[in-house]
Amino acid sequence: MMEEPDLFTPLSIGKLTLPNRILMAPMTRGRADAHGSPTKPMETYYSDRADSGLLISEGICVSPAARGWAGAPGLYEPAHIAGWQRITDAVHANGGRIFAQLWYLGRVSHPVFLSGATPWAPSPIAANGHVHAPDGTLVSCVTPHEMSIENIQSVISDFAVAAKSAIEAGFDGVQIHGANGYLPDQFLRDKTNHRSDEYGGSARNRSRLILEIAEACCLAIGAERVSVRLSTRNQYNDIDDSDPATTFGTVSKGLAQFGLSFLEVVEGLPGNFLYVPGEPLLGDLKRSFGGVLVANAGYDGASATAAIRRGDADAVSFGVPYLANPDLVERLKTGAPLNAADPETFYSPGEPGYLTYPRLSKVVPPADKQRQFSLEEASRH
Repeated sequence: MMEEPDLFTPLSIGKLTLPNRILMAPMTRGRADAHGSPTKPMETYYSDRADSGLLISEGICVSPAARGWAGAPGLYEPAHIAGWQRITDAVHANGGRIFAQLWYLGRVSHPVFLSGATPWAPSPIAANGHVHAPDGTLVSCVTPHEMSIENIQSVISDFAVAAKSAIEAGFDGVQIHGANGYLPDQFLRDKTNHRSDEYGGSARNRSRLILEIAEACCLAIGAERVSVRLSTRNQYNDIDDSDPATTFGTVSKGLAQFGLSFLEVVEGLPGNFLYVPGEPLLGDLKRSFGGVLVANAGYDGASATAAIRRGDADAVSFGVPYLANPDLVERLKTGAPLNAADPETFYSPGEPGYLTYPRLSKVVPPADKQRQFSLEEASRH
């Protein structure tokens, strides 16, 4: 009889075999330079976490028009590609695997990031919120420009070109950021998409943009190197949908046709800041997608293993726990306590709260005095 899978059972995605099912979720950290190029601390940050089954990078802007977050990296200039190459080389040298998350902010950007231009969105509906400008001030979101068909086609092209650039930079694949109220999610959900053309109205039409982006990226680099991230219920960035079961059931079935490496679904568990009450959709999406599904938002080791054994997910991605614990795989394996994360340093520049979280001790006693350290002892070294 085969043993039930858990977090430490290998998993195949595309042409990769992951040594475990503990993924590092994409997390914006704001440590790129003013031109969007990766920095040396970013190389250390990612390579320190290379024992993850798979690292998914922070959101990487696919073009100048995609920008909207201070300190966010890009993937549209030679310097960006060269900087990411150093990071992917370091991750691979440590035995890891890494996908690039491709990002387009849409209506939650601001003219201060776009040389005065108005950000794009499916419909001219301003987000109820603020943007942190590069100088640190808070500026209110503006009413976005309603995208033309030509604008939509240019965005699709930007994603495909960025996917090629990611492979050139040494990434093992890409993830299309279709979650959390950014541009593809703005098309998916009916609170933000009031269009009456082929990109609006029905769930099928609202799914059209992300399906066309996925198809373009698959044609550019191969479906086995492409993944997608969706969020079913969270209302981050003033996003929402009146019928998430239909919307996300439709898009997951549409994505099934491509043979993607995996689908990541953000569906917050109770107690997580992204939790929204409602019938869980994770298991249904796993069945409609048919391929590898990665769950995210609020999991610990026990709940992650339970989701895998129920068949709701094949792996779990961890965000804040990975931020504060570069050796998260070892901690989950041994049951060691986790470092607590400091929210004050999530996006701040510099190394504090970025490269300063301690690892468990790797000190081995002399051979004549070897014994099993308790978890409490190990955590003190």
